[in-house]
Amino acid sequence: MSKTLVIGASLKEERYSNKAIKKLRNYKNEVKAIGLRKGEVEDVIIEKEKLNFEEIHTVTLYLNPKRQEEYYNYIISLQPKRVIFNPGTENEAFQELLTNAKIPFEEACTLVLLSTQQY
Repeated sequence: MSKTLVIGASLKEERYSNKAIKKLRNYKNEVKAIGLRKGEVEDVIIEKEKLNFEEIHTVTLYLNPKRQEEYYNYIISLQPKRVIFNPGTENEAFQELLTNAKIPFEEACTLVLLSTQQY
């Protein structure tokens, strides 16, 4: 089973990160999450700290490019198989760092990828 880390996770049901957590769980993906507030969505605990999660396959971002900066080294240290830049999170500077670290990325919508079985 692939493990996904949602960064920018929200407890608010109307947020796309919240919808993504629910949909990932619905598709039986193991999910870890980091957000501004600690809490729980479905059976996923949202952490506030950058924990050393192991074997992360995909990092899916729900943070604007400026807020991503504090996560650059953290995400690279996790050595994920890919990073997804959801709409509004596209970040050329971070994408260049990922390329240099040989970590694939894509600009896509996690919800659409799941709905079309392309995740």
